[in-house]
Parts: sequence; structure tokens; C-alpha cells
Amino acid sequence: MYKQDRISSVSALAVSPKRKRVALYLRCRARNLNGLDIRDFLKHLLRHLRGPVVLLWDRGTIHRRKEVREFIRQRTRLHVEFFPAYAPELNPAEFVWCQADKALANTAPEDLDELKGLLRSSVRRIRNSQKLLWSCIYASDLPWSR
Repeated sequence: MYKQDRISSVSALAVSPKRKRVALYLRCRARNLNGLDIRDFLKHLLRHLRGPVVLLWDRGTIHRRKEVREFIRQRTRLHVEFFPAYAPELNPAEFVWCQADKALANTAPEDLDELKGLLRSSVRRIRNSQKLLWSCIYASDLPWSR
């Protein structure tokens, strides 16, 4: 029997073209994500971001699903670059979870609803702080100049 005892998420950090601001985009589901979820998340990103978008992401199988590949192929302003295999240290979005973990440490939610509430509060704190968002960018091993 499949247990519904987890929250799955997809996130993206978007850096403005002139590197003035960073934005956090995030979607969570109380189930495993699928290719349609990733495609919908990319649609959401493209609705909010103007001009060409360079997407840096890992080589997770969900990113290579047919629905996702087809969506990307049809969007000429979306350019994808993959991180090397097994290189989470390059992905700034991984450091969002380091920040979120700090807020969730030493909590023991009773159920998924309580966990969702704690996660929402944590994400809101990160999303509203340019300092925290930039720290996620700079914590990665990407060759990023300040």
C-alpha cells in the first residue's frame, strides 16, 4: 500500500538579467511529482519571467520525461543546460532546502497539514529575503562573480 506521508516539491531560483534580484518559485504536492507537474511548473515560470530563460537543472529522470522534453522543444525562449551527474553542490536550489531545514529543525509535525504550514512559513521567510536568496546562489559551486 502506498503511503501519502510526504511532500514532494519542485523549485527554481530566478536571477534578474542585471543580477539585481533573485526570486524563488516553488510548488509542493502531497504526492510524488510527475512529468505533468514539472511541465506545469515550467509553464508557471514562463508566465512570470520575461525574455529568454536559461534553465539549469539536474539530470533527474523527471526532467527528462516525454511531456517535459516536448514542452521545452516547443518553447524557443527556454534554453536548458544540465548540471553534471551527481553534482548537487552546483545547484543553488539545493541550498534553499538548507535554509528551510534550519527553520524546520527540532519540529515534529503531527501530520502533513502541519508540515505544509511549517514549510509555507519557512519558504515565505526565504522568499522575502534577498540576503537569504543570494546566499543560496553564492553557496553553490557555480562560477558566479559577485
